[in-house]
Amino acid sequence: MLSYLVRRWLLLVPTLALASVLVFAIISLAPGDPVRMKLGTEATPEQVAAERARLGLDQPVPVRYAVWVSDVVHLNLGRSQVNNRPVLGLIAEAFPNTLRLALAAFALSLLIGLPLGCYAALRANSRVDAAITSLNSLGLAVPAFWLGMMLILVFAVTLQWLPPSGVGNPGQPWYLSLQFLVLPTITIALSNLSVFARFVRSAMLDVLGADFVRTARAKGLREPAVVFKHALRNALIPVVTVLGIQFGRLLGGAVVTEAVFAYPGLGRLVVTSIQNRDYPVVQGALMLIVAIFLLTSIVVDLSYAWLDPRVTLRRGA
Repeated sequence: MLSYLVRRWLLLVPTLALASVLVFAIISLAPGDPVRMKLGTEATPEQVAAERARLGLDQPVPVRYAVWVSDVVHLNLGRSQVNNRPVLGLIAEAFPNTLRLALAAFALSLLIGLPLGCYAALRANSRVDAAITSLNSLGLAVPAFWLGMMLILVFAVTLQWLPPSGVGNPGQPWYLSLQFLVLPTITIALSNLSVFARFVRSAMLDVLGADFVRTARAKGLREPAVVFKHALRNALIPVVTVLGIQFGRLLGGAVVTEAVFAYPGLGRLVVTSIQNRDYPVVQGALMLIVAIFLLTSIVVDLSYAWLDPRVTLRRGA
């Protein structure tokens, strides 16, 4: 286990290096001039040249990349070209909001999606199974922006039960800001729980027909023990991969949902920075998203050994 973790951590270095090249190349090739956007159309060529020199944009691309990577290694992500604030500070403000939203949506998706998937598998080819499958398809088909606007229209505008946007005042107690999480959490959780339920149903159908499940029933074990102790634990092995990908995607920022609810998270920060050509912020946020997905993949691999003792994390595995 320890040697596996060491190898995975060592593999993070070349992966992050390759990701940094791709991120920097994409940003460098992006259309638009951030200096012109910052100074406006009335700026003189001398002012534009001076600002480009101050930002280091007059240097060759390899030199700019080397300077940027050196700064990133020292956790210096630069400063925003729009408001001159440190990029690390902007990300540190946005990421906790995204983390709270991701945890709430992920938990709600699991609490509803896993039981629905299990129940549909246990009642396979029945009317209940057909109804659950239809609801899952509907949850996947409904666009997040449309659902978010409908929830705002009903619960914020018409009924005035919940706030339509934002996260509340920074100084207020944490429990008072929970009401701001309700609508975006439901919006994100609907599609995620549909994905979880479909994968759990498929995995459970495969496991319920396995020999070890029939043996457990032949031994006289009660049905809950057969389902939850034997079938579900083995069915979660392929499902965990999907859970990890979805959770990593949520931590990377639910862009559409955060935009609809004006939620100041990581996804909205990236979209706003792209619109403003604030490339240092975009680069820093994208590197954080890459790191999140890489760390999530390690956690997913470790969970395989916990769910199934037959899975060993050895060299070459």
